[in-house]
Amino acid sequence: GTRTTKAAGSYEVHEIQAATGTVVKEYLSPEGKVFAVAWHGPRLPDLRQLLGGYFEQYRAAVQPPSGTRMVRKPIMIDRPGLVVQIGGHVGAFSGRAYVPETLPAGVRAEDIQ
Repeated sequence: GTRTTKAAGSYEVHEIQAATGTVVKEYLSPEGKVFAVAWHGPRLPDLRQLLGGYFEQYRAAVQPPSGTRMVRKPIMIDRPGLVVQIGGHVGAFSGRAYVPETLPAGVRAEDIQ
C-alpha cells in the first residue's frame, strides 16, 4: 500500500492505504516503537501481522470455550497489557489495538482512531 507520515504532538502516525481500501494507522512513540494501531475499511487487515507478538494474547481472548459456537459480534478485549476493539460488518470494519502502559505521556486511548 501507500504510506504517509504525520507528526501528532509527542508521536507520529504512519497511515497505510492498502489496495483493498483498508486504511491502517500505526502510532509510533518518539523512540520509534509502535504503541497502537487502528484501522477502517471494507476488509479486516491481517491481524496476525498487525498485532505481531500480541496476536497470541488476542487469539486466546477471543477463543470460545470448548463446545460453544463462535458468535459474530463486536470484540472488546480489555486486559492488562492489551486492549483490542473491533466492530463493523462486511464492507465496513474498524478497530484499534493498544498497550495502555506504552501510551506516551499526554496520549489518551481516545486519540487512537
